[in-house]
Amino acid sequence: MKTLNKKIKVGIVGSGFISGIHVRSLKSVSDAEVMACSSIDEEGLKKFTKKYEIPYSFIDYRKMLEMDEIDVVCLGVPNNLHLQMTLDCATAGKHIICEKPLCNNLRDADSMINTCKEAGVKLMYVEQCCFAPKYIKLKELYQSGSLGKIYFIKHSQKHDGPHSTWFWDVEKVGGGVVMDMGCHTFGFLRWLTDNAEVEDIYSEMGTYMHKDKTRGEDTAITIIKFKGGVTGVSEVSWAKKGGYDDRAEVYGLKGISFADMSSSLRTYSEIGFEYVSEKAPISLGWSYPIFEEEWQSGFPQMFSHFIDCVKNNKIPIITGEDGKAILEMVFAAYKSAKEGKKVKLPFKSYAAKPIDLWIS
Repeated sequence: MKTLNKKIKVGIVGSGFISGIHVRSLKSVSDAEVMACSSIDEEGLKKFTKKYEIPYSFIDYRKMLEMDEIDVVCLGVPNNLHLQMTLDCATAGKHIICEKPLCNNLRDADSMINTCKEAGVKLMYVEQCCFAPKYIKLKELYQSGSLGKIYFIKHSQKHDGPHSTWFWDVEKVGGGVVMDMGCHTFGFLRWLTDNAEVEDIYSEMGTYMHKDKTRGEDTAITIIKFKGGVTGVSEVSWAKKGGYDDRAEVYGLKGISFADMSSSLRTYSEIGFEYVSEKAPISLGWSYPIFEEEWQSGFPQMFSHFIDCVKNNKIPIITGEDGKAILEMVFAAYKSAKEGKKVKLPFKSYAAKPIDLWIS
């Protein structure tokens, strides 16, 4: 096994909200060094690189790929850009950390996976839920038998809408909240069950709060039947007021366990303060400011794992193949929502994006 006796140098693509989380998390990893950032938002790029003291900046990410020092590129850009950027990174010999979803369709997923294999680079898929301390403990309880035979699991992620305006554009995103947050809930349920094979999926979707912004759904409930007798439920929403809500439930014949990702302080203020938690806009009166938010969500731990995989040539917990499997579930969910019935897996589709199966 080859070990790289140096810090792993990382280039960031994107200068928005998620890229800030990426950089802060990477800066907590002793074996990583953020060397460069690329963004088409020139003003945003200047502010971003100054704030995080990143030495090199590029408007064109392909110029950043010419830097021999860069080992890994982290993509925090709209979904429709993942394919080409991944192909370019692989051709340049860079390992890739790709934000969810992997891409907008299953053929592009195959292209990304195969190109990375041929180039001998790692394609690592971002799913921080698998590294969140509370969820790791939940999985330990699940696997230990402490709750008896597990028959039902649920994961929900809800807030009142994304940070960046591009999320409203279904041509870029490929869908609505299921493409944004369903990737997390599907990935979590799959990880919790040790990637159990999916038998079928049933989903209902609707647009309630944001019809003026998007053709995509802002709320969805999906029922996933896993082989082995476990039923999973995903609840996702861009239409829930009051801040970010991320929680999981596991039901067994001998016990139950609930995990709420928000560890917070019950606080009252007549003045207000700058930040409560993600997607929580109001700090006047009673609120619940969160602490160590990124650590509780698993981001630093995830990046530490990924950097170790590159440094010591290990296989990451979450791969491009996992990203494709989750995307297949997403496609099946949109097909189910259109037809109003269960869709069996494996599921193949040549649609350009999942939402085409729902609104066509």
